[in-house]
Amino acid sequence: MAPRKSVDPAADLVLVFSTTSIPEGLLVKGLLESEGIPVQLKGESEGPYRMGPVDVWVPAAFEVQARLILQEAVSGDGGPRE
Repeated sequence: MAPRKSVDPAADLVLVFSTTSIPEGLLVKGLLESEGIPVQLKGESEGPYRMGPVDVWVPAAFEVQARLILQEAVSGDGGPRE
């Protein structure tokens, strides 16, 4: 039996959002995670004086769902309301 090849989990990530605002990046991360989408932030610096840019990456399998959620959030269309 051949040994399994290890798969780099970062290899299938897709950039779905980019901003220069740390708070906006964290809000997008929270929104996507609340919908069950795993999120990885890249680009933010650590420390007391955080600086952008912030890139929001999701696994390729969640790309379409993440983009739809973000599009809905931007348009303000949360669906039918009564």
